[in-house]
Amino acid sequence: MAVGLIGTGEMGSALGARLRDGGATVLVALDGRSERSRRRATEAGLDNVGSLEALLAASEIVLSVVPPGAAREVALEVVARPAASGRLFVDLNAIAPAGVAELADTLAAAGVATVDGSISGPPPRRPGTTTVYLSGPRAQEVAALPLEGVERRVVGERVGLASAVKMCTASVYKGRVAVLAQALRTAHALGVLEPVLDDLAETGMVDPARAGTTLGRASAKAWRYVAEMDEIAATQASAGLSPELFAAFGEVYAELAEVAVAAAAEDVPDGEPLPEVLARLRRRAER
Repeated sequence: MAVGLIGTGEMGSALGARLRDGGATVLVALDGRSERSRRRATEAGLDNVGSLEALLAASEIVLSVVPPGAAREVALEVVARPAASGRLFVDLNAIAPAGVAELADTLAAAGVATVDGSISGPPPRRPGTTTVYLSGPRAQEVAALPLEGVERRVVGERVGLASAVKMCTASVYKGRVAVLAQALRTAHALGVLEPVLDDLAETGMVDPARAGTTLGRASAKAWRYVAEMDEIAATQASAGLSPELFAAFGEVYAELAEVAVAAAAEDVPDGEPLPEVLARLRRRAER
């Protein structure tokens, strides 16, 4: 089985590696991609076919795993290729249900079927850490892919349901990190970091040994979370709720992106001391 993969970031390359472990051939198109993307693909054992046209020609199922701000662009690039017709396109990006439904209509006009998907958890480097939610009339076909060690859950036959799950769960996971970042940066600036950490640790809300790594990695990935916060805000507005909370979280992540302590999350080691991360964020913000 040959599966096309668009997106070789941390998550995409890890998913590709799990597909390869399950016996699939995973094709990527790395023309014009960065050296980091090429290295990740090589380490994951993915097969570079060069162009998107070649990838579509050789794959019946294509997975899109890109930052949410690029999801629509990727879908439009796919429908612009003659080889796309007849393919099954799986959008695994963190976008609002209305957005993925719109993409599905655009893809259908070009003869491309869509399965809505979302990913919960970290890049699946270990079994049992990551779940892929799927919805749409052909979701079971994607659930049958040999994603070794990754749980697959079909949540319905309507495109948009899997994305709705992601928007709700991500609002908790990433909203919590944004609140933590604001609290710890404020505590550091006002000279009360130690008692604040002690209080949060006593209630089990924060692990002081992990807080520096969590905040450092969040700053490295913050640039892609800005668009995700917008998608969550739009999703909540569609449910009749106020979008202002996650619009504000988008501003928090935009600021973190400007002062990120690393270019990529994997560049922040486990056990990174929190005071050092906060000091680096503060120094950069003061420049």
